[in-house]
Amino acid sequence: MNSPHTDSSFRVLFVCMGNICRSPTAHGVFEARVREAGLSDRVKVDSAGTHSYHVGAPPDARSQKHALQRGYDLSTQRARQLTARDFETFDLVLVMDWENFVLAERLCPPAHAKKLRRFAEFFQQHDSPVVPDPYQGGAKGFEEVLDLVEDGSAGLLAHVQRQLGLAP
Repeated sequence: MNSPHTDSSFRVLFVCMGNICRSPTAHGVFEARVREAGLSDRVKVDSAGTHSYHVGAPPDARSQKHALQRGYDLSTQRARQLTARDFETFDLVLVMDWENFVLAERLCPPAHAKKLRRFAEFFQQHDSPVVPDPYQGGAKGFEEVLDLVEDGSAGLLAHVQRQLGLAP
């Protein structure tokens, strides 16, 4: 296992710009998948933003509404900003798009560069290089984010299970 932790856990951090739309949605969906797989004691999930615009704020009301319609409760999450220390703490830091990848990469200590990846790498059925930002758009954008995040969460769960030495 490539985890730096002695407690045989695996930690995943989702990152977008403000930590109020895409990354909290991914956080909530993936946490639900982890719970369904019976791995809550071994897989820890969090989210952060590359910018400090919304630190301390709950996820965007539209993100919460659309997620809740699919059974995901995001209401307890609060936005926080990505830090260099996150790259030490987490096994995977998954960004939602290229812009935030570049910003996260600037913050990432070189020794942890292999942990930084795009969440889109885990998509199973969608052929998108990013999870697009729904903030300026309407309901369709938030539904698209959920579609992509659900798809990516399936691929990510299989990856994490392999990292933990479990058969997916």
